[in-house]
This record gives sequence, structure tokens and C-alpha cells, in this order.
Amino acid sequence: MSQPAQAKGERTCALIVVGNEILSGKVRDSNAYFAVRELRSVGVALKRIVVTPDELRTIAEEVRYCAYRFEIVITSGGVGPTHDDVTVEAVAAAFGRELITHPQLEEIVRRHFPARAEAVRLKMALVPQGAVLNLGGEIAYPAVQVENVYMLPGIPQLFEAKLLTLKERFATDPYFMRAIYVSAAESTIAEQLCACLERFPDLMLGSYPTIGDAEYRVKLTLESKDRVYLDAAFDHLLGLLPRVAVVKTE
Repeated sequence: MSQPAQAKGERTCALIVVGNEILSGKVRDSNAYFAVRELRSVGVALKRIVVTPDELRTIAEEVRYCAYRFEIVITSGGVGPTHDDVTVEAVAAAFGRELITHPQLEEIVRRHFPARAEAVRLKMALVPQGAVLNLGGEIAYPAVQVENVYMLPGIPQLFEAKLLTLKERFATDPYFMRAIYVSAAESTIAEQLCACLERFPDLMLGSYPTIGDAEYRVKLTLESKDRVYLDAAFDHLLGLLPRVAVVKTE
């Protein structure tokens, strides 16, 4: 399955968070925030985050949608041994593959989970046909990969550990960022922001108002994978903003 062409130095990612517990408010998701920060640190743009219920068809449809549109797809949750863990089966359905018992994974499960019932162990050894096991890190259970889809556990400590072992393989050109803090209201500098983007259309420009901060009212962030382009845009925007309104820069 091929993905649409992307800009040079750009790698895009989608995160599919699986779990009724997230949608019902029983558990607060932290994996998405962690993934955004870690992927951004290696130059990967997380372009889509979606939360799905524990429904095989829904997960499969989302995996199919994302696998075509993004270079990397990461799932969070639904890879355990219980009745509501259906992510592996859903990924198999998304790619039209059979579920098989992976001999190496079966050995890992038997070795590290000896107390689990046989049926449980066997379920944890199932993978879509043609899957790759990504071993490494402190967690014995691997991240199972099918084409560009990586299936990670949903428990935050496990998700974080597995993502940290994978992220360097996703690494691409880094993002560079500068920041400007202003005391002016966002509405009073909107024209200057638009003018900056007209001059530098490829700039990723963010404007984030704050309430109750005595030092500044808006934080402006400028990002690019081209450091020279970023510095030029930064200098241009500084020249457009009222000098008295600029509190500090980074």
C-alpha cells in the first residue's frame, strides 16, 4: 500500500488510540501527548489523532484510511489477552490478511508469561500474516508491525517504553523553532501575522494567547525545517510587530 507523495524531509504519522475506557472517561489518555512530543523531537509530524472504541470494524476502517495517507501509523491499545483486545485482528482485516501464530512471539509469551492460561498465551502470539516483530528495550513483548502500521500497548508505561525504542527509526530532518512573547492582544497583531505568512508561506506560525500571565499575553511560535528560512521569517515578523509589545524572544 503506497502513500501520497510528501515534501522533502517530511515524515507524517497518524496515531489511533483504541479503547472504550478513553471514550467513556474512565481513563485519561496520555499516550497521544507523549507521542506528539517524542515524534516531533525526531522531525516527524503527527498529522492525525483519532480515538476509536473497541470495535473491530471501526478500528480496521481507521487503520485502512491512515495506512494509505500517512507514512507511519501507530496504534495504542487493544493488543492484550482479553475479550476487548481486538486491534491485532482489526489490523489483519484492514490489510486482508489471516491471523497466524508467530512461532517467535509464542516462545516469548510462554517464556515471559508462564502463569497465563494457555488460551491467553495463544491469543497474545497471534499476528497478521507477514507481520514483523520489533524487539528491543526493557519490555519483552515486541511492537508488532504490518507494513507501515506499528501496534503498541495502551498502558502508558508500556506505550512510552516501546515508542522510545522505535522513534529513531522514524527520524528525519529536524524541526527548528523560535518564539516571540508579546504583551499585545492577539487581535491587535493579527494583521502582522498574516503579512508574515504572505511573505513566508511555508512557515509554521502559531499564536497562543494566555490568561493571567503578568509578563506576556501571547506566545508566537515559528517553526521550519529550514533554519535559514526560519531566521529570515523571525527577523521579518519582529520588524512588523510593535517594538514596545515584544517582551522577549527565544
